[in-house]
Amino acid sequence: MAALKDLLGDLVTDVDALVLFSPSGSYYERATEAVGSETDLVVVGAENSVGAEAFVELPLSFAEVSERIRFGIEGALDNEYVEDGDDLACVTSMFGDGEDTVSRVRVDAQRHSGIYDLFVHSRADPSVIRDVLDVVIELGRKGQKGKPVGALFVVGDAGKVMNKSRPLSYNPFEKSHVHVGDPIVNVMLKEFSRLDGAFVISDSGKIVSAYRYLEGSAEGVDIPKGLGTRHMAAAGITRETNAIAVVLSESDGLVRAFKGGELVLELDPEEY
Repeated sequence: MAALKDLLGDLVTDVDALVLFSPSGSYYERATEAVGSETDLVVVGAENSVGAEAFVELPLSFAEVSERIRFGIEGALDNEYVEDGDDLACVTSMFGDGEDTVSRVRVDAQRHSGIYDLFVHSRADPSVIRDVLDVVIELGRKGQKGKPVGALFVVGDAGKVMNKSRPLSYNPFEKSHVHVGDPIVNVMLKEFSRLDGAFVISDSGKIVSAYRYLEGSAEGVDIPKGLGTRHMAAAGITRETNAIAVVLSESDGLVRAFKGGELVLELDPEEY
């Protein structure tokens, strides 16, 4: 056992920072005592329940541990809690409620996925982006009357998005003041998602329109092979505006988010 401890101890030897994901209060206290003043301590979670000085807010649970860690590292780098080239020991939960997984990661500022930017440096409020993702994830899990559906939500910079799109049908949200976070409205969104066109959501979460045909140029847009016109439209409109776009694929059931014409997030609704 001593040899095993020596082997696994390499994961935390000489790290520049210890990153804890949603730690319990007792674990945080133990970690604080263990690292002392020589190693930085960063907490990543939905809320700062332990009162950590270095904290990165986690807007989603991120079922994929790698995505969770990537978001936390990009947030820590953006907030200057860590630096390019730092070695980090990341402690998170993968199989249960307690801390059960340790990953050693080197910070590489060049390998920037854009996940953190999607929430923090977008025009739309982070809570609005989270609400849209919640709607799309639920729609992906349940479908429409048991059948898979596709959907496209464009969030933020609504005025410019409207100028670069045209209506496919009447706008059920014209002159309304409903917001995407309203549970009753979410039922309407799921119903309207059966029809073609994109939903347009303002920075503050107001539903501006449904049934919009996006006319952003696809020139220069590079998306993964196999993705269709809905994804191309999402990439194109985010390249020409300051909006982000969230797409539910009818073919493979995955949720993808685009910003600046690039794919920055991909997740499986069944894992949430």
